[in-house]
Amino acid sequence: MYFKNPKKKMAIQKTHKGKTKPRSPTLILTVSIVAITLLYIASTLFSPNGFSFATSITSKNSVFSKNRRQHNGPHKYIYWGNRIDCPGKHCDTCAGLGHQESSLRCALEEAMFLQRTFVMPSRMCINPIHNNKGILHSSSNSISEETEERWADSSCAMDSLYDLDLISDTVPVILDNSEMWHHVLATSMKLGSRGVAHVEGVSRTDLKEKSSYSNILLINRTASPLSWFAECKDRKNHSSILLPYSFLPSMAAEKLRYAAEEIKKLLGDYDAMHVRRGDVLKTRKDRFGVERSLHPHLDRDTRAEFILCRIAKWVPPGRTLFIASNERTPGYFSPLAVRYKLAYSSNYSSILDPLIENNYELFMVERLILMGAKTFIKTMKEDDNDLSLSDDPKKNTKKWEIPVYTRDSKEC
Repeated sequence: MYFKNPKKKMAIQKTHKGKTKPRSPTLILTVSIVAITLLYIASTLFSPNGFSFATSITSKNSVFSKNRRQHNGPHKYIYWGNRIDCPGKHCDTCAGLGHQESSLRCALEEAMFLQRTFVMPSRMCINPIHNNKGILHSSSNSISEETEERWADSSCAMDSLYDLDLISDTVPVILDNSEMWHHVLATSMKLGSRGVAHVEGVSRTDLKEKSSYSNILLINRTASPLSWFAECKDRKNHSSILLPYSFLPSMAAEKLRYAAEEIKKLLGDYDAMHVRRGDVLKTRKDRFGVERSLHPHLDRDTRAEFILCRIAKWVPPGRTLFIASNERTPGYFSPLAVRYKLAYSSNYSSILDPLIENNYELFMVERLILMGAKTFIKTMKEDDNDLSLSDDPKKNTKKWEIPVYTRDSKEC
């Protein structure tokens, strides 16, 4: 369920817009939200103790359906929508895990800045492009019907990916299918002008410092049609980033952290690399019929013979090398075995098979393993100090170039 913007004047509060971005009026609250709200209003209005804004919100901490640990976080809330990057023009699409995490991190940062509890979507959509493989590519090649069905799911529970209690230690969160959220909605209806502010084009600073927003129980951010991460406009200014890129990967659900720790014990002292190929290698023809790519060197740089040359100065011969990749060609990395002891997640199916239900969960386990390596080599650099297989920029430059497959030097 999510808010829609009212076209007529409402009893709650009119839409708050920034001066720079006047847009269409906000949508009305959905009928389902009102129904839930009325149930809670009835239960509190006729209670012998009457209603108290602060005490009523606090008393509901015990009914979090998804969060096990109570936290002493702020009892004001911010809501961005019932799905990452939705409402808005992105509701019909589903980005990969990395893009969705960028949006989720943006929303968490805003909640952190505003000292509000973030109302997190209870589910994350799964892009079928990133979920179209058999479970862990087991050596037997026998995949049960049950496994195929589980991996065909179009979404997964948010708390199957992330430890919400762990996140709440930094940014308090509740899920949008929890009793607490329903109670917040009911409370917002009873508070009138102090209940909900539907905002669009309002700066974070104004939301925090102006009393017309800061005293409101619930900030509703669903009016914007943009991807959530687009609201973090100053991410290149590192001083404005409250949560590092590593925050969400390190907040993996308990079962995923357990699996990663068990595999790391078996790996012992190891190095690791993430090799992204697949969809990122896509090309298109220009008007002259010439193939072009956004990452012109990436196909070359992620081939086994080039990898051997690139990583020789970082990883000594004989080391155990854990490889996480979306490359599905059998034996693709086998040439590296002349120098290294290779390991993949598929080598540990006895640990992963009972736990992993989709490729997002598998990738989160692999990320934890990658982060635990003595030397970690990424596909492309995210920070200046990163080791990477390719020097192509990770960010989409919108510049389509002719792919390069020849070696730049006689280094190897």
